[in-house]
Amino acid sequence: MLPPRRVLLADDDHEVRLGVAELLDPLGLEVLHAESGPEALEIAMARRPELQLMVLDVHMPGCTGIEVLAQLVQAVGRERLMPCIFYSGAATANLEQQALDLGGLAFLRKPVQPTELRTEVLRALALNDASGHA
Repeated sequence: MLPPRRVLLADDDHEVRLGVAELLDPLGLEVLHAESGPEALEIAMARRPELQLMVLDVHMPGCTGIEVLAQLVQAVGRERLMPCIFYSGAATANLEQQALDLGGLAFLRKPVQPTELRTEVLRALALNDASGHA
């Protein structure tokens, strides 16, 4: 039996987080929840070898999703990170460019379309598998 595929999902809005987790449910993933930037960073650092993907809201208390990824890149290097998908309800071209420049795989806008989210998650997992991470 294969180990579960774990995804870190960080969003400060409880209902949105549950909704996104529900959208991911058909993919058979184990979803770890964080409700702030610092909590997401703590989970990502502690469980990095077990994670195949991060899905981060951009705007969260404590620090943004972009800052979470920046701190992880600084701590472990870009080549040792799992893929990261960002999403935001207040997206700007500048935020999107920052996220992608940092190594984000995709930048989605809220409300996230189920098909688009699942497509990007499957793409991220395939890239993670191909790279040999976790």
